[in-house]
Amino acid sequence: MSQQSRALITTLFVVIALVTFVYVNNTGSKTQLIENAKNKDNVVIAYQTGVDPTKVAQANGDYERDSQNNIEWKKFDTGADIVNALASGDVDIGNIGTSPLAAAASRNVPIQVFLAVSKLGTSEALVVRQGSGIKTPQDFVGKTIAVPFVSTAHYSLLSALKHWGLSDHQVKIVNLRPSEISAAWERGDIDATYVWEPALSKAAETGQVLTDSSQVGEWGAPTYDVWVVRQQFAEKHPEFLKSFVTTSFKQIDEYNRDPKAYVSNTEHIQKIAALTGSNAKDIPVLLAGNHYLSRVQHIDTFKQAFAVSIADTARFLKSQGKVDVVKPNYNEHVTSEYLQP
Repeated sequence: MSQQSRALITTLFVVIALVTFVYVNNTGSKTQLIENAKNKDNVVIAYQTGVDPTKVAQANGDYERDSQNNIEWKKFDTGADIVNALASGDVDIGNIGTSPLAAAASRNVPIQVFLAVSKLGTSEALVVRQGSGIKTPQDFVGKTIAVPFVSTAHYSLLSALKHWGLSDHQVKIVNLRPSEISAAWERGDIDATYVWEPALSKAAETGQVLTDSSQVGEWGAPTYDVWVVRQQFAEKHPEFLKSFVTTSFKQIDEYNRDPKAYVSNTEHIQKIAALTGSNAKDIPVLLAGNHYLSRVQHIDTFKQAFAVSIADTARFLKSQGKVDVVKPNYNEHVTSEYLQP
């Protein structure tokens, strides 16, 4: 055998050995990641269909990959249902609004808000049906308005009525889930609804938006979409919550840096639409309708104003007979511990 042939064969063996080494290492790493996830308990997370950038991370599986945990995602129609699931221990983490948060905290449900997804704007709105005869706020007298009770939309509706000088006794407010609202709207059973996606877009197709949560917030009743955690879970799994927050900010920061570039990414739009049930063409407008707090803004808000905002919401709910007791303060239900980089 020539010296050149021996050199070629030697080189070939070296290449095969390197490829085998890389393959085994990669396979081992992937297997180890899978085994790590298998050895951890499932984290059960309740989510809703609000439109926000973190839905892309959820669709991508980023939360599982970044935390190396298995996650069981459960979709719920209302924050009140999620609060019940948190109270019973059926879920560990939940996505709710500040109204059900205030109601739950007032009942001493052991939960904490650790991340605010968004300050709500046009993503929740009051829509009136064509032919209902409602042109001005005073036209609501005697009309039927559907809203999920003890939701941010419910709080915003009551706040809007108060702003207009109307009481909830002057209108008929019915408690319906978003899917039930869509069905009632189609049948013509209701005159108006205060709701979120996807029921909002469906109602707006044949109705008119009279006001939204951005305007109601300017009237003194802001609302937020937040993530809350059972305190028992938080004490045992702080690293998971830190990972969850970091993963969320990757999408929030990307959107805030350049909203136009973010919504021009068709994959982002399609993933949000698939998870929320919203029409893809409406996603850019719905994303633009909310304000997404940066990490620094989160820390400042949670240390100062957020517990006060929960207390204000609780006092309003008590005045409407929706909660029995308002606590002296709500500081124990807000934590910035997992926001630290």
